[in-house]
Amino acid sequence: MTYREPPRITIYGCGPDEAVLFRELAPRFGVTLIITDAPASEANSALASGSRCISVGHKTHITNGTLLALGQAGVMYISTRSIGCNHIDVEYAGNVGISVGNVSYSPDSVADFTLMLMLMAVRDAKSIVRRVEAHDYRLNEVRGKELRDLTVGVIGTGSIGAAVVDRLRGFGCRILAHDNRPKTPAEYVSVEELLHQSDMVTLHTPLTPDTYHLLNRQRIEQMKQGALIINTGRGELVDTGALVSALESGRLGGAALDVVEGEEGIFYADCRTRPMESKSLLRLQELPNVLISPHTAYYTDHALRDTVENSIANCLKFEGENQHG
Repeated sequence: MTYREPPRITIYGCGPDEAVLFRELAPRFGVTLIITDAPASEANSALASGSRCISVGHKTHITNGTLLALGQAGVMYISTRSIGCNHIDVEYAGNVGISVGNVSYSPDSVADFTLMLMLMAVRDAKSIVRRVEAHDYRLNEVRGKELRDLTVGVIGTGSIGAAVVDRLRGFGCRILAHDNRPKTPAEYVSVEELLHQSDMVTLHTPLTPDTYHLLNRQRIEQMKQGALIINTGRGELVDTGALVSALESGRLGGAALDVVEGEEGIFYADCRTRPMESKSLLRLQELPNVLISPHTAYYTDHALRDTVENSIANCLKFEGENQHG
């Protein structure tokens, strides 16, 4: 398809690694890029002037004021470099004339990381590594478990959840699944039955008003004694206060979390020289049976290239479907 002028796309919140890929791919797609590492805001919305399409990262919430300013600057389409859109009020964006699209990327990135967290959790890897770093080489007081002896519950079986299910089959464990629209061969059950029977529960469902605090205090109490929670989805899927209480009481056996509530402004930042304001995150990190990683499950060479490439492709598709003149 031929354009009178190369489409111009403004890229907000662009990290150095993403910028390399955007610049590498721009000639192939025939686009002109304006790249900034600053997240989209009212203050820098003018950068998008001349761009009907922009690309934004998932690390910063896009306020409604920013959406309004972007719309006034002529933006008609936002491609978010993420699967989830919970950092954007999509309905409000539509009200100011902006469509929002997400990207797909290699589900193997998050699926691999999820399995790694599962294995680390069942083998108490955090305590082992900490003891070895202190030159304590004794065996753990508690023996590890083998996945083949466990029942694993997978909540959400989209592309990532389905990839997790595929991997789990190789370990020989019993797999239970829950999804409003079953998409992969699995033993689908209700959320309540899944929580009641699973030794480990892993979350892969989108964050929506209906899934906010999907694992609340009541549902955590329905889980098996000593069960484990794995979350590589969104932090707000779990009620952090209820999670901490269940871990402290021994009701839960542990957790491995790549995402936590209130992570914005903390994850992806160097916080070594500043006070940590999130008391719940500090408490989780203190617990010996909790693993925390900074929303990094998606971060692989393959997935990052997919994300950048598909964000440009989304913008070009919008341009192609909405040409004027």
